[in-house]
Amino acid sequence: MAVAVGGEESAGEGGVVWASGSRPHEDLCTRTSWADARTALAHINKGRATGSRATLWVRTKLQYQLLQLGTFSQRHAGKVLFVALLVLATFCVGLKSATLLTNVQKLWVEEGGRLEQELAYVEKTLGEGYGTTKQILILTPKDPGANVLHPKSLLAHAAVLKAATSVKIEMYEMTWSLADLCYAPSFPELEHPIIDPILEKLTPCTIITPLDCFWEGSKLLGPETPVTIPGLGPGVNWTNLNPQKIVDKMKMAQKYKNAFPFSFFADFMKRAGVTTAYQEKPCLDPSDPMCPSTAPNKESKQPPDVGAELTGGCYGFAGKYMHWPEDLIVGATQTNKTGHIVRAEALQSMIQLMGARNLYEYWSDDYKVQYMDWSQEKAARILGAWQHKFTQTVLEETTRLHNETKFYNMLPFSSANLDDLLRDFSEVPASRVALGYVLMVVYACLSLVRLNNCVHSSAGLGFAGVLLVAVTVAAGLGFCALLGFPFNASTTQVLPFLALGLGVDDMFLMAHTFAETADNSHIPYQERVGEVLKRAGVSVVLTSVCNACAFFAGALVPVPALRSFCMQAALLVLVNLVSTLTVFPAIMSLDLRRRHAHRTDILCCIPGGNRDQVAPIAASGHYSSSSSGRRQRDSSSAAAAEEGRSWTRHHHHHHTSRQHHPTSTVPKVELPKKTTVTRALPPPGGGTVTQVVPPTSPRECWASSDARAQSAPSLESLATNNSTRDLVNREKLSSGLNRAWASALQYWSDWSIGRWMGTIYGPTLMRGEVKAAAIIGLFVSVGAAAWGVSNVEDGLDLTDVVPRSAPEFAFLSAQQKYFGFYNMFAVTQGNFEYPTKQRLLHDYYEAFTRVNYIIKNDDGGLPEFWLSLFRDWLIGLQNAFDHDWRTGCITQETWHSNASDEGILAYKLLVQTGHADNPIDLSLVSQIRLVNSEGIINPKAFYNYLTAWATNDALAYTASQADLRPEPRHWTHDRYDFDLKIPKSPPLVYTQLPFYLHQLSDTATITTMIGEVRAICKRFEDRGLPNFPTGVPFTFWEQYIKLRFYLVLAILAVLTAVFLVLAVVLMNLWAAALVVLLLATLVFQLFGLFGILGVKLSAVPAVLLIVSVGVGVEFCVHVTVGFLTAVGGRERRVVLALQHMATPVLHGAASTLLASLMLLFSEFEFIRKYFFYVLLALTVLGVLDGLIFLPVLLSLVGPPAEVVPRNHLDRLPTPSPPPSPQASQSHSHHSHSSRRSHHGSSMRGCSGRSSSSRRSSGCAVGGAVGGAGGGGGGGGCGSSSSMYPRLHGSNLSLTTITEEPPSSTRSSQSLRSSHEIVVEPQVVVETTTTTPSAGGNGDTHLDHHVTTKVTATAKVKVELHTQLPGAVEPTYRTSSSSSSSSGGTRRSSRRSSNGSNCSNGAGGVGNSPCNSSSSSSSSSSSCYGTGSSPKGSSDVEECFSK
Repeated sequence: MAVAVGGEESAGEGGVVWASGSRPHEDLCTRTSWADARTALAHINKGRATGSRATLWVRTKLQYQLLQLGTFSQRHAGKVLFVALLVLATFCVGLKSATLLTNVQKLWVEEGGRLEQELAYVEKTLGEGYGTTKQILILTPKDPGANVLHPKSLLAHAAVLKAATSVKIEMYEMTWSLADLCYAPSFPELEHPIIDPILEKLTPCTIITPLDCFWEGSKLLGPETPVTIPGLGPGVNWTNLNPQKIVDKMKMAQKYKNAFPFSFFADFMKRAGVTTAYQEKPCLDPSDPMCPSTAPNKESKQPPDVGAELTGGCYGFAGKYMHWPEDLIVGATQTNKTGHIVRAEALQSMIQLMGARNLYEYWSDDYKVQYMDWSQEKAARILGAWQHKFTQTVLEETTRLHNETKFYNMLPFSSANLDDLLRDFSEVPASRVALGYVLMVVYACLSLVRLNNCVHSSAGLGFAGVLLVAVTVAAGLGFCALLGFPFNASTTQVLPFLALGLGVDDMFLMAHTFAETADNSHIPYQERVGEVLKRAGVSVVLTSVCNACAFFAGALVPVPALRSFCMQAALLVLVNLVSTLTVFPAIMSLDLRRRHAHRTDILCCIPGGNRDQVAPIAASGHYSSSSSGRRQRDSSSAAAAEEGRSWTRHHHHHHTSRQHHPTSTVPKVELPKKTTVTRALPPPGGGTVTQVVPPTSPRECWASSDARAQSAPSLESLATNNSTRDLVNREKLSSGLNRAWASALQYWSDWSIGRWMGTIYGPTLMRGEVKAAAIIGLFVSVGAAAWGVSNVEDGLDLTDVVPRSAPEFAFLSAQQKYFGFYNMFAVTQGNFEYPTKQRLLHDYYEAFTRVNYIIKNDDGGLPEFWLSLFRDWLIGLQNAFDHDWRTGCITQETWHSNASDEGILAYKLLVQTGHADNPIDLSLVSQIRLVNSEGIINPKAFYNYLTAWATNDALAYTASQADLRPEPRHWTHDRYDFDLKIPKSPPLVYTQLPFYLHQLSDTATITTMIGEVRAICKRFEDRGLPNFPTGVPFTFWEQYIKLRFYLVLAILAVLTAVFLVLAVVLMNLWAAALVVLLLATLVFQLFGLFGILGVKLSAVPAVLLIVSVGVGVEFCVHVTVGFLTAVGGRERRVVLALQHMATPVLHGAASTLLASLMLLFSEFEFIRKYFFYVLLALTVLGVLDGLIFLPVLLSLVGPPAEVVPRNHLDRLPTPSPPPSPQASQSHSHHSHSSRRSHHGSSMRGCSGRSSSSRRSSGCAVGGAVGGAGGGGGGGGCGSSSSMYPRLHGSNLSLTTITEEPPSSTRSSQSLRSSHEIVVEPQVVVETTTTTPSAGGNGDTHLDHHVTTKVTATAKVKVELHTQLPGAVEPTYRTSSSSSSSSGGTRRSSRRSSNGSNCSNGAGGVGNSPCNSSSSSSSSSSSCYGTGSSPKGSSDVEECFSK
């Protein structure tokens, strides 16, 4: 059965003038569970359809709750907005407590994992800020591939580096130079008043540079002020310093012969490799006057072979402890057959500075800082300022020395500058955020605007929706700050835009649904916003919950920066969901009030200029001439809709006063009349269409059916783009320009994505060849994705996180290209007996020899570490003691004056027992050795020996980089000190074993190295040595070892969560599995696209892969829900789903792209490459999967509909409309026909607008249906308490009822008889418009009269067939009657009043509403009480319940 209900005209899609209510009932027929799941469930309960009761029951509950929520928000819109804005503003204040985290280590180290525990142990033991930091300068050729192995490049490098190391800054009333901040080796404290100051001034900073292979490297060491050395005179610095020569001359000086331990110092220099320093190294410029005569090329004046000198690395002034590996100082080398370097493309120098904690501790006891509040924070600021000045000086000096540097790039790097970049990277880009939100506002307004109807336009709603999303995002971020989630670069740079795109998606779906239901007069005004939530709220909840699940699953990736990002994004999605379901409905209710007040969109203070010019029929045949009367007509519909709002009562009171006290009279002017014909359209669409016809006499048009056929065009010939509004606006379109503009506006308003999807795209997609192509395309995309996945590499380029314009970008690019060099430490922890397990420690160190990426010595072994240096020092002392013991210089009780300093120190060490109660035992001198034959240090006195080594072999201790903790105690050897007790150092809990790594150019090799090192650490940990590795590769690359595992785990978790959510809400495992399968395909396609586009897999793309599941839900769930809730076959349901759901899906995709567009303008390549491009690819793939592949799959293997009709495959029976409401009772003073009432209040509906019974025939049509359909006790024209507002106060109700015969395929066909019930109304509207005229006093009145005469006739044919013998189900049909505009009314009225038999009761279909005072239940009972089962009665009752 198809029912089309008319009465109030509203322009539908394509310019068709639909009877208000026909389109809404179309949703109830074809998308029943979407519009009202309760109705669908009722159809199933009454046997009229089949389907999933559980699904509909769940949806009914959800829709009911959403309806109540929307109704509440509409009823208390002002209160909801006030409270919501107050709460949102409160959360926004929480942004003040936000913490910005820029520490790279804390951002990228696995939270709660092994690495975090290891780094925490290091920080706890050494202290925060401990260690060293590096200033780096790289030289590269401007011509790529050029060779830099020639003296000019090294001299240019030396000139710039010399200027940079001379930088000084003024802070805290002190001058700070490199010597005050750098990391320098330590010399033994000799406690000599002359020698110690000289050594302190000569101790240089540690500078790792290729210049150390040449004499020019000495120019970097200073000191700035030359020193005076006895025997050599003044002006001594490293350019002319020969340490061995100094010692020899000092030995010859008699005054130092007995006062200085020359033998001890000479032995120290020998062990450290301090010989002639730079005096015997070649000069890059032999013509330099300062080049020493001892230089090998001084006499020849020939430049040195740079490549040969750099082969094997360079050595500092202490050759044994200062060896700079070749890979550390020269990049992109090429060697000949003998292994000598012949070409190189880069040179690198590094200056080691103290860490902030080291600098603080170094200066804490100095008198220079006693006057200030010296702290570690001030030390950090001083370091940062000097590093900035270093970088600036390099750039300035490069420009100044243009002639020397014009062929080279000087690339400086400072950790302070990188920290500043990361800090800037984490700042909120306010301008881009503002521009992004402005663009979104513009897009929302353009998407929802209706240029041809400023009243029904929703641009203001879109504007308010975007602002609401913006405020919600700010409030959500404030809420995250209150919860303690730290902000980082991903939060500030990406999340505002991503949250905007996701939030606006829900807003577009709500606004799209609101546009479909806002003007539906058959929905109670108080429930229209609730109806929006009831229909769209389920999809909004589904997508938001799935998005939140995706972000929560993304938090499984144990990277703090991304875990915080995912948690914040999930909370933002949930906050936006609450805001969308509570605050946005309140905004929609305000827009609804504006619509009913006929106010212009956005500029709501301006009345709408294109309201329908359809007026109620007056008793006198024309309208009142007062302007107040026109305002009263406009506001009467709003008064009926908003039920007694104060402003309506004010207008009504004003109008009543004007009617009782008229102020002017306008003479009636006869103008040509325009006539229209309105006819009902056939089912299933239903509705009415109005066509302007040539002027003719009203009596000729309405006289008979023949005359009607001659004067009115056929239904097929009626144009569908004309409405009654054209009657008033026709003269306004007189000019060609106006017509062109109107045509453009009409085309703009008529075209829609939904119509195009339903009429062109959907049917085309359902063609067999198109489906086949789509399936082939799906398999091709999966195959291409499989190839791409196989090519995806792990890693994250450091250049991606730095702006291309920054100097650091060029440096990082060069370092990544030319130097794959890193340093690492193997850390041993406490709870380990170092004295007794020395062999295990040696084995542990030697095990790293098998790691190919660790640099070896020239002999293929590893450099010495602290325990081996400690042992070698003791072996040297033992050898000196053995010599003195054999010569008698040392005895068991004492030593003699001719004993060596080393022998005396060894004697003191040998007598140590290691026991606090008996520390000295002289008998041990001849019983034990410092180091036994197996190379094991005496375990009992191990910590006594350690005290002596750390102080008296300071250069070796500092060069070992052991950082022993607790620090060994301080004890200085003095041969004249006869106190033999040496303090015992505390047991060790932390030691470091340094290694140099090379050939680490990509993530694969780095992770391979990490795996090898971790395997060694694990093996020795099992043997009882607690240890772990640490260093830059482990901090930033170890996450890739388990990244894919966490990625797969998180994707499985989010897919499972989405499946459970969809299965619970939709109660359809088939649909949930299909959606999850397509989401998995989307993730796989995106992953494969990474390999095709060259995007490396790191934590950021991994999180975006996880998030793609949630974003993909936006593209899949809407279409799937539309498919499930539609009625019909698979292909029909696919087309309906695309018709109604493609618009919000495409708007959502466009809004996501528009929100992400601002990421494209970020100065950070990281944001553009890993966020914008990935989100762009995700959106494109989502649209392809959601609007191409998914519809095809649904048409082939889609689940059945939630409700399947029994009689008709494509639609369910449509419930009849409620009775047409009547104008308010207070307006009855306009009526002149109350005396014609037949039954008192039962005539109230018609008497309010008719002047005769003949005029009431237009009301009779709708009223008859109201009486038959059961619209309530008031009958067809309705009672004054109806909740269904009327736009123009007309009582006209046009109804077409068509009940088709049963299908021939039904098994019960033989048990039923064919029947037909048809009501075909035809309406002729005559409109007369009076132009403005002048009053009697000469004033011009702007009022005009519009007189509309409506006459309706209807031919009603009703056949009733009784139940055939043997029928299983009863047949219930109505009786026949005939009604015209005047004839037959009284007889039908009597039948309806009496209700004496079945045929009389059924005759109400054609009755006048004035006599339909009986309720629907009584009418149905009289009609179906005989020969009908209860089921049949409920069928009809349900059909007309709406």
